[in-house]
Amino acid sequence: MSESELEGPGGESPGNLPPPQEPKDTPMRLVLGLFLVPLLVVVLCVAVFIGFGWIAYEGHGVNDYVNDLRSYFPNRRWQAAYELSKILAADPNALQAAPGALADARRLFVEEKDDPRVRQYLALVLGRSHDKDALPLLVQAAREGDSELRIYALWGLGALGDARAREPLVQALADPDAGIRKTAAFALGGLGDRSAAPALEPLLNDPTADVRWNAALSLARLGSGAGAPVLEQMLDRQRLAAVPGITPEQQEDAMISAVAALAATQGERALPLLERLAASDPSLKVRQAAIVARRQLAAPEKTP
Repeated sequence: MSESELEGPGGESPGNLPPPQEPKDTPMRLVLGLFLVPLLVVVLCVAVFIGFGWIAYEGHGVNDYVNDLRSYFPNRRWQAAYELSKILAADPNALQAAPGALADARRLFVEEKDDPRVRQYLALVLGRSHDKDALPLLVQAAREGDSELRIYALWGLGALGDARAREPLVQALADPDAGIRKTAAFALGGLGDRSAAPALEPLLNDPTADVRWNAALSLARLGSGAGAPVLEQMLDRQRLAAVPGITPEQQEDAMISAVAALAATQGERALPLLERLAASDPSLKVRQAAIVARRQLAAPEKTP
């Protein structure tokens, strides 16, 4: 920097200017010093931790997650169980390439004491891998675990693909906890056992909205149109807005699910409602779902 750039107003050099005054400790400076600066340090540390965690998990494969599942550190175990549950949602056979992985998952599901998240995500791992040896473990957890574990165990039973899971899921439909009823209703739809449809029908009159919704959607997945009136209610924005605590995103998700289910079970009878939604619903996603459903209904059946 040149000497001219260091000159103050009127051409005075720094050597001729009066010494700067010590800044006063104003309230704002105290806030910056005592709160914001330490907060920024914490945020930076958390960002570094997350960044290193992401780097560590980037490029991991099934065998790497299985090794982490066997780790001594609970934090690595729950993350590995979570990642495996996501992989298995897309490929139920993913653990076949890892000998002993399912046996270890069953053992850890029983023995884990340090972090409840490990058991929760392992319930999904066991269910999504179609591990029939895990059935009694998941049934016991669905009946005797804490509320969160029961929900994950029911979810796992629905993914298991084992007809023996039907009875414990049907029993959970009568649970006093609405979260348990809702999950059991959802899981029965995933299990795909059409004989469970009559057990779902009473939930169409459940006092809790999302229990009714899950029952109607699962009935549609099982090929039953008994839930059509509830599906139509799910497409009524005034009714949706009256549900306590529901967010706009949840309303949108409910409507998109109901569009597909109603079209699948009601066929051409659903066309007038689909036409209205496709033309005037305020959500672009809902309009698009209605357009797709309408187009599929209008398409001529393909001959074999």
